[in-house]
Amino acid sequence: MARPAATRAGTAVVDADAHVRDVHIDEPPGAWRRLGERYPGWISAGLSAGKRVTCVEGKLFPLQEGPGRGVPIESATSPACEQGARDLECRIRDMDTEGIDVQVLYGGLMLATTTFSDAGFAADFAQVYNDWMLGDVCARHPDRLRAAAAVPLQDVDRAVVELVRAARTGAVAVTVPPLIGDRTLDHPSLLPFFEAAADAGIAVAVHSAPGMNLPLPAAGLFSNYAKVHCLSFPVDQMVAFVALTMGGVLDRFPQLRVAFLESGAGWVPYLVDRVHEHREKRRELLPEMRSEPREYLERGQCFFAFECEEPLLDCYVEHLGSGSLVYSSDYPHWDSDFPGTVETVRHRNARLGEAALGELLGANAMRLYSLS
Repeated sequence: MARPAATRAGTAVVDADAHVRDVHIDEPPGAWRRLGERYPGWISAGLSAGKRVTCVEGKLFPLQEGPGRGVPIESATSPACEQGARDLECRIRDMDTEGIDVQVLYGGLMLATTTFSDAGFAADFAQVYNDWMLGDVCARHPDRLRAAAAVPLQDVDRAVVELVRAARTGAVAVTVPPLIGDRTLDHPSLLPFFEAAADAGIAVAVHSAPGMNLPLPAAGLFSNYAKVHCLSFPVDQMVAFVALTMGGVLDRFPQLRVAFLESGAGWVPYLVDRVHEHREKRRELLPEMRSEPREYLERGQCFFAFECEEPLLDCYVEHLGSGSLVYSSDYPHWDSDFPGTVETVRHRNARLGEAALGELLGANAMRLYSLS
């Protein structure tokens, strides 16, 4: 297999947030069939707005109508990525064409793990999904594909057990939503989970998804998908960032690494400055926050994914440096700009220089995910 151009040029390119198809019951991964041996009928077809979607525990994924609705299923995948979304070998060829050395893979239905009512089922779901992703998918191309694992955070003890198991079997991150039910990420009950992630040296990746029955702090006010999608990712990540910084989680566990995904980076300098202002002027209200917000970025605890069309990277780098940004293709979603995303990043940001581009396109993600 030909080596990607990026590798030949000496700069490893790591796609920090790509996805695999795991939601649609028409093409179930082997994991879902294996889970069915333990829980017959756990997954079925349902109807949302007259469209056939996935049903688990009576919940529909992704919702096609109502507040916080999800992506229209008929246009969820970019046409340019359609074949690679279904065929792993085609995905590898697409990575070669793009110049991507490594993709870190996230699922779809796995993002809803914390929404399941039965915590025991959620734990079994996570284990079976992780075994499939690590053993059936990534193991076919272990030098090119790495995985983020699901964890059942509605039960922290079970989540810790699965985190440790997944880390030992090759996961480079565990995925959490910005809210766990009605709990923010600085809730005291979640601290053992973050301690376990820090001890295991595995990244925590905050990833939201409209239409997946997850809490949506702002996007849940809207039923128009364009409005939902516009607000969901950045506002959700703002909520998570405020909780982890102002709530003292990152200070309590200084080895903890957190990725904030699929929301762009333009909001980060603004929110870092706003958090700084509140710590400066109302420090008495933030006894657990012992660091300036930019320090979390500078010491390698916070990373933010950007996509190739991001217009504000120069502003970000000017204010916060280049050490906390990670490139994402978002392949194969409808809003991915594949093909040509890596080249677009290089072309649009050439003024930053090769050293900074090397960090943005690969070196930072290598640190985030402890890739060697």
